[in-house]
Amino acid sequence: MMERMTIDSPEAAPTPFHRLALLRQHAAWWRPLLTGVLAIVLYLAMMLVILVPLAIASLTMPEVEDVFTVTESFDLDRPWLFIALTVPLILMIPALLAASRIVQGRGVGLLWSVAGRVRWGWLWRTLGLAFALYTVYFGVFLAFEAATGAELVFDPSHPGIALMIVLVLLLIPFQAAAEEYVFRGYLMQLVGRWLRHPAFAIVLPAPLFVLGHGYDIWGGLSVGVFAVVAAWLSWRTGGLEAAISIHIANNALIFLLASFSLVDGNATEGTPIDLITGTVVMVVYALIADRWARARSALTSGSDATPR
Repeated sequence: MMERMTIDSPEAAPTPFHRLALLRQHAAWWRPLLTGVLAIVLYLAMMLVILVPLAIASLTMPEVEDVFTVTESFDLDRPWLFIALTVPLILMIPALLAASRIVQGRGVGLLWSVAGRVRWGWLWRTLGLAFALYTVYFGVFLAFEAATGAELVFDPSHPGIALMIVLVLLLIPFQAAAEEYVFRGYLMQLVGRWLRHPAFAIVLPAPLFVLGHGYDIWGGLSVGVFAVVAAWLSWRTGGLEAAISIHIANNALIFLLASFSLVDGNATEGTPIDLITGTVVMVVYALIADRWARARSALTSGSDATPR
């Protein structure tokens, strides 16, 4: 009789990232679906705990009412709007982690990587690469804008800049990790539990990621490319770290530049040029990160797996 593989089995090492749900303690085909349902219930419960007091407070406090009525999320005069944007996204991590542990049992760390945990050394290395590439990208972008006559205003005078920088550096890493945890962790492994070929796990969750961002057609296409590149990286490198890194670098630099009025932190529109140049940066990053990962076979083989 063929025995099901587990995280402790010697056969577990070669299992690709999108198929890691097969290694969970409780790996029945329906359990990943139940995990998602329970995660939504837990998430809504946490949101109610936050929103009900805020709704009551908004009756007498105009600044709290802004959280419910203002459509923009980036405003140096109202930093709580940025908190209201990021914290609900961050809460997806504990909701999904708890649901996964309850429904699928041991091995919840496999949602992060083939090692069964966050590989911190790899995360820091790819984060450095992502920030280097995106710093160059935004530098070229701003230089091009200036050269073509666009009016660039560098304004370091606002008293709220310091607080916003702290909020960006504190919250964006968790916000980016939360989105990757859900879309490139849970959803990829949900699809991979049923469909073996990685293309299904890479492509099928992408439309949901696009729908979660309220952009126009060009912005939506750029988000779709990002979703596919991040998923491909997660499959190729055996975990979420490289995808989290590029997500952090992109989002953090946008909001940091917006703090100095160099870009629009509330922009929802893009252009064909934005799509092309953004895609080039993402592909270059992905190819370099993949090459680094190929040079470190233990990284993608899961040979240093630690069950959690």
